[in-house]
Amino acid sequence: MSRLPPSPVLSRRALLRLGAGAGAGLALGPLTAACAGPTGAPGPGTVSLGLNRSLVSLDNKLNQFDAAVTVQRAVRQALTSIGTDLKPRLVLADRFELTGPTEWTVRLRQGVRYSDGTPVTVADVATALTMYEQVNGSYIMGLFPEVPSVEKIDDRTFRLHTERPVSTLDYLMANILISPAAANRPQELSGGVGSGPYVVTEADGGSGEYSLAANRAYWGPRPRIDRVRVRFVPEEAGRVVAIRSGELDVIDSITPDSAEQLAGLPGVRIERITGTRINQLFYNFRKPRGHPLADARVREALTYAIDGKALVDDVMTGSAEQAEGVVPPALRGAVRVGRYVHDPARARRMLDELGVRDLPVKIIWESGEFAADTSVMEAVVEMLRDVGVRPSLRQFEPGGDILQWRQGRRGDWDVLGNGFGNQTGLALTSLQGMFGGTPDKERTRDTYQGYVFPEIAAKLADASGETDPEKRDQKLADAQKAIWATWPCLWAFVPNAVLARRVRVRDLALAPTNSYDLASVRLEG
Repeated sequence: MSRLPPSPVLSRRALLRLGAGAGAGLALGPLTAACAGPTGAPGPGTVSLGLNRSLVSLDNKLNQFDAAVTVQRAVRQALTSIGTDLKPRLVLADRFELTGPTEWTVRLRQGVRYSDGTPVTVADVATALTMYEQVNGSYIMGLFPEVPSVEKIDDRTFRLHTERPVSTLDYLMANILISPAAANRPQELSGGVGSGPYVVTEADGGSGEYSLAANRAYWGPRPRIDRVRVRFVPEEAGRVVAIRSGELDVIDSITPDSAEQLAGLPGVRIERITGTRINQLFYNFRKPRGHPLADARVREALTYAIDGKALVDDVMTGSAEQAEGVVPPALRGAVRVGRYVHDPARARRMLDELGVRDLPVKIIWESGEFAADTSVMEAVVEMLRDVGVRPSLRQFEPGGDILQWRQGRRGDWDVLGNGFGNQTGLALTSLQGMFGGTPDKERTRDTYQGYVFPEIAAKLADASGETDPEKRDQKLADAQKAIWATWPCLWAFVPNAVLARRVRVRDLALAPTNSYDLASVRLEG
């Protein structure tokens, strides 16, 4: 579809409503092909999940989106997990205790086994850490200030050692899913055994379709549903039709329009909760010296072009809030350090003063990165044009090669539409993952879009090693103020976590992390 031209008759709000209603693709790159919803209603003992992003693996070494966690943790487990209260709880471990400034003592739970009957071992934990660390561009390892070493004490007990204090290691280790050492690899795993309540019976990482069955040898309480079908349905309209008809039981990451439409239907319920994810239009920090976007003043100037209130009110219809900091406010340790202001005249004036005219800005994103993504991007293009910028869009199909672009290995870009989930509830985790980049990490492209400010990385490392909670929060506040001053984003917002479920799906406790415990869900009727 062609670009929506600005019209003197239409107000900005009317233009945005038109864009949201159209849901059109303005992308100059490849578009996501239309995809019909799944066919055939699930059986009485089967729950069918429709995901908006392709689940490429059943571990999380690259952990591309939050809803995947629900399925991944049903197959593979970690030493700990983060509950709905955003606090750690024990899973494979029955002890996880800070026993020294740089030492944690951990004990594996008695009798924990994989689905093939073999025991979970200390060697499996050590190997898992090594495999996560060796993955190029690992999302998970970016959350760790440093990777702990493992010292075996006996068959069940070991110590985790770090060079500096890491006061949140019990939270962070909830992200390391354990697999048998002999079968683990420095890549995402789409099959294999795990210790979780479900086993994989069919797996197709290419299509994002999986079948799970209850693990008959599970060491914990038996899951309440026998079978799970996981489907990738990229088009929201297809997911909505499928849940209306009963072909899908649960769909995630839906737009407010779809939620409103489904909320009035008998047999369907909407679950909402304030989320821990931040969605961003993040700048490319790999620009060479002398490029306009390498100048924080230019990055700041462009932010004034974006009417964030209109985007929230008219495109996302109030299902999100503009960010007033660099991480979601629900996270422990988050502070409000600034806000995005819409002032096009100021944007034009600053760009003129800096000698920046007719600036090309290439915006890339992957379909399904957040609800109403295409409509948001189309509106942003119009706003940038209004201040004399030449924006262009490239939309990537889910499961494509956008990771290579993000790492600077495939092509150049200026702004990335992206989301950063948080599975710990701690501001420090998101701050470390996004803004803790170092030159060493950049050499392997393990930074967040090339963001490398050694002084900020040092502030975060200092906060991570602080054992006094009040002092740690103050250090984190100082770090967040310093990050805001670098103007890392053209715009950012914090969405609610929203999913729809059929009423036959009961006991689904949606967490702020946009995931839930699949083994606790039951079917009725």
